Amino acid sequence: MADDGPAAGGAGSGPLTVVVTDTFPEPRRGVAALSFRYRIAAAVAVAVVAVTVFVHIGMVFLHVAPSNTLTKEHGKAIDDWIYPEFEQNWKLFAPNPLQQNIAVQVRAEVKTADGDVRTTGWYDLSAEDGRAIDANPVPSHTQQNELRRAWDFFVATHDASNRATGTRGSLAETYMRRIVALRLDRDDAAGKNGTITRVQVRSSTTNVPPPPWSTERVSNQPMYRMLPWWPVTAADTAGGAE
Repeated sequence: MADDGPAAGGAGSGPLTVVVTDTFPEPRRGVAALSFRYRIAAAVAVAVVAVTVFVHIGMVFLHVAPSNTLTKEHGKAIDDWIYPEFEQNWKLFAPNPLQQNIAVQVRAEVKTADGDVRTTGWYDLSAEDGRAIDANPVPSHTQQNELRRAWDFFVATHDASNRATGTRGSLAETYMRRIVALRLDRDDAAGKNGTITRVQVRSSTTNVPPPPWSTERVSNQPMYRMLPWWPVTAADTAGGAE
């Protein structure tokens, strides 16, 4: 039988090459894999989160920024957003340095074991904290901040006549009363077998003296803010319960 020879066109024999012309698209991933309806829902959710984050950052910025037109006009809305969950204890720009020393002092009305009633002298609780901090290389947060923050809280929630200006006023009074009652108990203000029945708190504010090179003159006389007498309950003293 005769050999047919090479194929037409002079091509020699060899392996058969198969050319595939059909290709498959890459599978979609992420949001693109969702149906159109769910992609719309995802886009709306992302937009809501983005707007919320933007509003929150703006509110925090206005809260820590110096007083301006926006904070004066929308201060209540800003406070409602920030407090209590997002309270900030710093400011965007450093405020004017404090030029007054404020000391929190307290005295007590004590019922003695024989039934007499006496009034103690004034206990300077701020000075006690100062001495404790000076003698301690690692002072506690309580020593540094508890009394000061309690007084700031009271001042922020009361007017100049010591009347509460909002719903948190009663809380501020209770907080301050319990702090001073515990401090008096620690100082043994009641004496042997005595009982503290009432306490009175006052602040003593004195101006920080100017530096020696300054020609400024300021009064060195203390100014007092006297709070009313508060009755002390068992819940206000160590180990007490209402």
